[in-house]
Amino acid sequence: MIMSKQIKSKINRLVNQWPRGTVSAASYLNRLGFGHDLLVRYKKSGWIQSFGRGAYILYGDKVEWSGAIYALQSQMGLHIYPGGKTALELKGYAHYLPYGRRKIFLYGTQAQVLPTWFKGEHLGIDIVMTRTNLFPSDSKDGLSEFKERDFFIKISSPERAAMEMLHLVPGKIGFEEALLIMENLVSLRSDLVERLLVLCRSVKVKRLFMYMAEKHGHSWVSDLDLSKIDIGKGKRMIIPNGKYDRKYRITVPHDNREEISG
Repeated sequence: MIMSKQIKSKINRLVNQWPRGTVSAASYLNRLGFGHDLLVRYKKSGWIQSFGRGAYILYGDKVEWSGAIYALQSQMGLHIYPGGKTALELKGYAHYLPYGRRKIFLYGTQAQVLPTWFKGEHLGIDIVMTRTNLFPSDSKDGLSEFKERDFFIKISSPERAAMEMLHLVPGKIGFEEALLIMENLVSLRSDLVERLLVLCRSVKVKRLFMYMAEKHGHSWVSDLDLSKIDIGKGKRMIIPNGKYDRKYRITVPHDNREEISG
């Protein structure tokens, strides 16, 4: 099929501005002036290919999960981002990567809905989506940019990611694994940690965070003004039939690694 010069110029413009390794949502392409019929023509001509229903990638391009996140954030305006253990892995703090299919931890506010094309089977991953009000929905504290190939995505900073990880203990992340990862967090920014602990709405997370940070003797703990942080009242059972920590009023495992040095 011979395309007109106008259509060819338009596809050249699209291809040139398309960051390699990313998904483009059909709704976004429509807003740029690429209607459904035109996209079908580009697909038949071998310029683009479908990526599930309602999304496309450049023909033959290798797209990983981060390129799909790019579309969610930059094109669809969704407040969904890699956080918790995944953000810590991206920053090099989680050195205990599991074998087999990778699990990606995404976080967002309660109202965020993933599009139908954003599926783990397309991307070769398992997606753990956590919709939570752990922090106020309008809070940008502890979010940072992460570069992937020719594009950036928004992820949690290590300070915020650590608290998001602890939010999933012990249900989706084991206590021992979280404790091992927390051991690596020797250089957190105390001012940001303090700000996030003030904003954090989970008593369990705040108590666990401080418990683990103190057990590892991180130097930044001494810079925190704990009088600003509300850790609530009463006891919290983290691990059933565990050992009771009197300072933070939580139950923790009897045989976790921190006891070895005790």
